[in-house]
Amino acid sequence: MLSIFSPSNYAPFNIACEEYILKNFPEDVFLLYINNPSIIVGKHQNTLAEINYEWVREHNIPVVRRLTGGGSVFHDPGNLNYSFLMNESEDFNRNFERYTKPILAVLQELGIPAILEGRNDLTINGCKFSGNAKTNAFGKTLQHGTILFSSNISDLTAALKPRVEKFNDKAVKSVQARVTNVSDHLPYPLSLQDFVTLVRAKVRTMYPDIQDYTFSLRDKEEIQALMNSKYDTWEWNFGKSPRYNLCHSLKTKVGIIEFYLLVNKGIIEEVNIYGDFFTNREISELENALCGIEHKPEKVAKVLKDMEYKSFFGEVKLEEIVKAMF
Repeated sequence: MLSIFSPSNYAPFNIACEEYILKNFPEDVFLLYINNPSIIVGKHQNTLAEINYEWVREHNIPVVRRLTGGGSVFHDPGNLNYSFLMNESEDFNRNFERYTKPILAVLQELGIPAILEGRNDLTINGCKFSGNAKTNAFGKTLQHGTILFSSNISDLTAALKPRVEKFNDKAVKSVQARVTNVSDHLPYPLSLQDFVTLVRAKVRTMYPDIQDYTFSLRDKEEIQALMNSKYDTWEWNFGKSPRYNLCHSLKTKVGIIEFYLLVNKGIIEEVNIYGDFFTNREISELENALCGIEHKPEKVAKVLKDMEYKSFFGEVKLEEIVKAMF
């Protein structure tokens, strides 16, 4: 087994690491990484329905779709992420105990009553500090998890606070739970880096053949290429969302404007606009112009400007209209 600590704090790079390792490493790998503020959504989720889109855009937070299912999680420099990338294709019905065991062992040795609760959550006194997910991919097993060590819980709450009432879809929904930081339960102060040292040492006792490994220049270049082509693209992170309906009403000085969108694989397939506003043109012209484009703010804004949107709605700000469609 190899033990790797990623040199990057960029979420798209680190999520790309996992696929790269699964495809290219013959050895089992234990991977650790720490991301700058970012949101990681499950493979089968509707991204827009999982995030506070306005807050995410305002704070320039990367949103990345991972290979595994399950719910969305928030990462920041106070969050440690671990992955076991194993060459055996594990029975998918097995529980998460095997690869959460070293994390629980470290915490219990520190005097923290951490347990595996339910199917895939690690908790302390009923509060979640770690979510875990797994999949069989490329003939191997990937199980990974988060550890809220000293994360900014207010940012986590703000980032993962979507207006779910706007969406009607069959995508997997995240389950909200009370969360806690490991650092709040420590009997004495411990830095995240010291915690990383303890985790790596515990894994070493469980896998005596483990060796430290540093990504080569070629590794980094190939991970970067995979990131650029997949994990840092709108097509993967948003466009892979399952089909969904979005409905939202906007109250303006010219009246109520209601938007109903059908989006499939990130492409707007149908638009219906209603309201009590007055218009000089047939609203169907604008509806037709919006169909077939990517459900991206910049794409929607361009169509609205090209179609001279004020001739449909009157004196309404462009950013108000765009915001109402997300």
